[in-house]
Amino acid sequence: MPWRIAVPADKSIAQRALILSAMASGESLLRGALGGLDTRSTAAALAALGAEVSRPGGGGPGDLRIFGRGLGSWSAPDGVLELGNSGTGARLLAGAIAAHPISAVLAGDRSLSRRPMARIARPLARMGAAVEYLEMPGRLPMRVTGGSLAPLVHESSVASAQVKSSLLLAGVGAGVPIEVREPTRSRDHTERLLEAMGAAVAEGEADGGWRVRVPRPPSRLEPIELEIPGDFSSAASLVTAWVLGRPGDAIEVRGVGVNPTRTGFLGVLSRMGVSVEVAERERRAGEAVGEVRVWAPSERLRPVEVGRDEVPALIDELPLVAVLAARAEGVTTITGAGELRVKESDRLETLARNLQRVGVAAEETPDGLVVEGTGRRLWGEVRSFGDHRIAMAFGALNADPGCSVEVLDGEVAEVSYPGFWRALARMRSGEGGGSPSQATAPGAGPEFDAAAEDTPEARPDPDCLVVAIDGAAASGKSTTSREVAELLGYRHLDSGALYRAVAAQLVADGMGEGALGEMTAEWVNGLAIQLLWKGGRMELRSRGRRIAESERRDERVNAIVSQVAASPVVRDYLLPMQRTSAKGPGLVAEGRDIGTVVFPDAAVKVFLQADARVRATRRLLQRGARRPSEAEVGAEAAKLLLRDRRDASRAAAPLRRATDAVLIDTTATSPSEQVRMIVELVRGARSS
Repeated sequence: MPWRIAVPADKSIAQRALILSAMASGESLLRGALGGLDTRSTAAALAALGAEVSRPGGGGPGDLRIFGRGLGSWSAPDGVLELGNSGTGARLLAGAIAAHPISAVLAGDRSLSRRPMARIARPLARMGAAVEYLEMPGRLPMRVTGGSLAPLVHESSVASAQVKSSLLLAGVGAGVPIEVREPTRSRDHTERLLEAMGAAVAEGEADGGWRVRVPRPPSRLEPIELEIPGDFSSAASLVTAWVLGRPGDAIEVRGVGVNPTRTGFLGVLSRMGVSVEVAERERRAGEAVGEVRVWAPSERLRPVEVGRDEVPALIDELPLVAVLAARAEGVTTITGAGELRVKESDRLETLARNLQRVGVAAEETPDGLVVEGTGRRLWGEVRSFGDHRIAMAFGALNADPGCSVEVLDGEVAEVSYPGFWRALARMRSGEGGGSPSQATAPGAGPEFDAAAEDTPEARPDPDCLVVAIDGAAASGKSTTSREVAELLGYRHLDSGALYRAVAAQLVADGMGEGALGEMTAEWVNGLAIQLLWKGGRMELRSRGRRIAESERRDERVNAIVSQVAASPVVRDYLLPMQRTSAKGPGLVAEGRDIGTVVFPDAAVKVFLQADARVRATRRLLQRGARRPSEAEVGAEAAKLLLRDRRDASRAAAPLRRATDAVLIDTTATSPSEQVRMIVELVRGARSS
């Protein structure tokens, strides 16, 4: 019997379906649309543009209902459209916004802000849209102002589905003919969805390349009902791990998209000596959906040559080809893949550097890679550099019994495959296959996380390295913990923010200090506090409403948070939430009882302390004081010492240093020095 698994929804299809549904006339239903963080970012942006996006009653946790008012119906957003790490969302939305008489600013995280946008901005400007870069030329953030557009014939120098889709959405949205020519055929999800929604799309070979046209855009797009297929790229990551780690065994991925413009990876697998079988079962909005079955060979993999013509059909899987090549018997060459240099990271450079780091002879070329396979043991630490494909590729490599590879910032895999590390661990241990429920992300975007919370057992993941940082108020915990987490690629848990969230909800309910003594477990449970994750960052909600940091820092919250934090009822309520945050490769948790109560078995424990007057000065500067006087510092220091005594003497989880915690005095050490010391402790813990 093969090991069976279902993977999260295809984010390429999901994001396109979301945008086109918001452009359609009527109500669309997308089942399983809310998978990774990229899709949630796009959904939140559409809501900000005026689309009606909601959860259908009785639907699954990833289902969405979108009511579109027709072409040209979007309204200008009140704020910036934050797309996170989603290049697809940013580029496609730019094209769709250009077809509306509105202006919107598109922004992204640090990784997305490095990716080129001129390749869509220039043709959109030729159509009549205005594109303004707000910081760096050719990069996000950028403002797109749309309106009446002119027809366009665009010659693309690269085979890019995002460029093509952006221009198709602009042309269809504005009701003008659009034609895009590519050197080779890129993935065609947008074309298939457009046809399913009533647009006539003409495509085929032309002048040695590929041409896509919408010569007569329709006056309206019909709404659709679509169950999003499983993501082939996510499936490919687990298939790669299986091929490397389970020789002679078979794996079967069910309900996965098998669009021929996406499955070039299977042809490469076959040439490497892997037996592959694909069975198409149905069509959904023109997309082929079925099963992929793979038998891992018992002998060494064969090297391959991957050239320019086949790159577009496996562009996201090339990192997987590289790690497979590392275990092949011979030299593998990849050419014509210069597009990898402008993904979430420069994937050619990142792959070569990481492969070299674990003992593989690998070199980058201007448009590709040369990898010499080896049967030697591979070991070491690698970085994803914020790139989910790199993280998953090296996670798959570590499935090989002859490898000991640690991905230091693997949390980024949540962008496209929530639950990837859990699925990989189950596969390696031989447990039963994954289920579609793994497609629901534990973190969510605005308006879409009421049913997306984590529901694991209330204990830490034993494979997660926990760094517990405790200390008194203003000892430097927050800044240091945040920087350590970012440097290591770990989650950052601010336990104080949890207690402030409870206090903020009390304030919002009109409750004050007088109500604290009346708190019961039932009453606290009714607050419905949720701790959600977006990558390594936490977001807090209560009764489905996001609790902003400004609410948590309100003066009324400051007045009661210490008493809230001392309540045994509140602490019992929040303890499981904190412990189940230990997921992925690592967690940096800060507070006053992290190493003593929350994570008594943490691999690394640190206790920060500092002189009271130094802490007082820091606290006053945080509040905006420029040059606090001696009197102000003295008064604040007295308050901090009083709080120290109160925290140290409370009955529930008093402030104290764990017996095995490393003491760091931050009085005279800089934040960077503190970070360096803690990172060294983490590295020592990992090596042991």
